[in-house]
Amino acid sequence: MQKLRTIIVDDEPLALDLLRSILAEIADVEIVAECSNGREAIAAASQLNAELLFLDIQMPGVNGFEVVKALQAEVMPMVVFVTAFDHYAVDAFDLHAVDYVLKPLDAERIGRAVERAVDRLKSGLDLSFKTPLIGAINDISERIGADKPQHKASENLSDGMKTKLLVRDSGVVKVIPFEDIDWVDAAGDYMCVHAAGETHVIRSTLRELMSKLDDKRFSRIHRSTIVNIERVVSITPLQKGGSLLHLSEGETLKVSRNYRESIRSLFQ
Repeated sequence: MQKLRTIIVDDEPLALDLLRSILAEIADVEIVAECSNGREAIAAASQLNAELLFLDIQMPGVNGFEVVKALQAEVMPMVVFVTAFDHYAVDAFDLHAVDYVLKPLDAERIGRAVERAVDRLKSGLDLSFKTPLIGAINDISERIGADKPQHKASENLSDGMKTKLLVRDSGVVKVIPFEDIDWVDAAGDYMCVHAAGETHVIRSTLRELMSKLDDKRFSRIHRSTIVNIERVVSITPLQKGGSLLHLSEGETLKVSRNYRESIRSLFQ
């Protein structure tokens, strides 16, 4: 088996150095990128086709959870969270079978995490790596918001509200106009809605959301991804089929071969 193409991410230089030195002793690992913040991690994971991502959670700016939510499921590697979080987060990771290592870093624990990643790839199953990650993150967000006042959304929506999404975020209901949505990524029963520079997680299926959106504005580009075609600024063909969409806010999304022709037809 080839070595796991691995990205490591931590905003603390000493922690990054330690993680690199531990992984350098593991024969199954090839480090293809080192990132010191969340934005670098998103760019690296989107471009390098990595299989494994060691991801620090507590980083300034874009944290580890936001990195996961920002990545298209099509390019999501296996993730091992590196964390000093309290037990409530660890409980959520265990519940959703999300791998993690606790700080201070331990070589034996990191080695076991790599072994599990190798076993998952050897299984040959078509696994969605993003689904359990989003499930754990959503559980943690709900626990954080449990002590906050809950604002119930009205079930009787006006016609104007039918063109908006209501998103509950840590006890607060946010209103997202459909035209503000840049793209949407599915992870099981969860949807990551990317709008106006933020990512919101909602419980829904892709089919349910597509039924609400204007099909002249939104198009499916993968079994798990919807894009607002008004945000597309260029398209790059890929040698093995499919293509890349470059959006006005800087994101790059992969179009599967099954949807390549339908996307091209929208711009003819």
